[in-house]
Amino acid sequence: MNIQQMMKQAQQMQEQLQKQMSELRVEGNAGGGMVTVVVNGAKQIHSLRIDPEVVSKDDVEMLQDLIVAAINDAQRKADEEMAQKMGGMLPPGMKF
Repeated sequence: MNIQQMMKQAQQMQEQLQKQMSELRVEGNAGGGMVTVVVNGAKQIHSLRIDPEVVSKDDVEMLQDLIVAAINDAQRKADEEMAQKMGGMLPPGMKF
């Protein structure tokens, strides 16, 4: 295989990965589902749901913590999912 073929193959793999990243949807939550966040494989937030019961002007800090925790959970899951997908795209013997 020559270098030009390898470059073309690498570009195709990158395009395929970017498509998978944009299409992937992962849900993260916190507070037993009180806050739910959906992100894609590029970790862009697509939706945020907050249970009205957790909204209290007396405890804004707790709500902020739950939102951050839900986002972190979703992003961690997106990382895991993409790492798993990347592992299947790499040549045998290579690790992500």
